[in-house]
Amino acid sequence: MSESFIYITCADEAEAESVGSMLVQRRLAACVNILPGMKSLYWWQGKLERGREAVLIAKTRTELVDALTEAVKEAHGYEVPCVVAMPISGGNQDFLAWIRNETAK
Repeated sequence: MSESFIYITCADEAEAESVGSMLVQRRLAACVNILPGMKSLYWWQGKLERGREAVLIAKTRTELVDALTEAVKEAHGYEVPCVVAMPISGGNQDFLAWIRNETAK
């Protein structure tokens, strides 16, 4: 069994809290962190955009990444939300066990 960090961008802190709460309540994530006030520059529909967003980082089991991604897509306001999984290659084994124990089986 392995664990992953999921990097998600949201329109604002309120959306990040709503999406994050849903993920934790459904046990698709053991924990989420919300980092408000990110500045983003990106291409959208052929135009360079600038905006403020919030970052949502979820900790989950790798086998739940697909279900978590689908849940975010359903709950998110963006047409194409950023949901990117990064495998965890090491760290505090007690913490990693906690992620496994607090997510859906």
